[in-house]
Amino acid sequence: MLNNLEPFSHPPSKKEFAATFGVVSRFSFWIQLALGSVSGIALLFAFFSRNLTAQTNNSGIGFGIFLAIVGILLLCFRVYWAWRYRILAKRLQTPNSAIHPKKEDIIKVLRLGLIVSLVGLLIAFVGSEVTVVVVLAKALAQPQGVAVYNPEHVIRSLDLFVMLANVNMIGAHFFGGVTSLGLLEWVEQ
Repeated sequence: MLNNLEPFSHPPSKKEFAATFGVVSRFSFWIQLALGSVSGIALLFAFFSRNLTAQTNNSGIGFGIFLAIVGILLLCFRVYWAWRYRILAKRLQTPNSAIHPKKEDIIKVLRLGLIVSLVGLLIAFVGSEVTVVVVLAKALAQPQGVAVYNPEHVIRSLDLFVMLANVNMIGAHFFGGVTSLGLLEWVEQ
């Protein structure tokens, strides 16, 4: 009965891990780069939107922008870290075993990537929630009549671009965290 509880997979060989590490790191790099680019472009659109200077009395969207910037910086580090994964995978695939990184070094690199992804995920989530609350508050504050409105309660493109940037960063950090966690779990078998 206890034999049924044991995992069915065997610990990976160095060659199997190197091949998987190379493929996963390549996908991780490109997906995080794509989602990060969309987030960066959305944040740039938010900065250069024509209503940026109007309505500066809303601190919620300012905090959302700040968290988006911090999330983008963490994502830039994470994209670099995924690129570093690719370099480590190439070193593992070389025939010269003298330049292979140690298992402990790979585990440290994967753990740091996981930690950065989790922190970035938390920051992007909080930034997204703050932005959604601001947009919801503006939507609820508008009366149902078409002709009567207060300009400070209008939902602007800035609000939506910040929300888009934070949501895409959630996806990018989540994908980076999942790849790091999966590789870490596999290498520690």
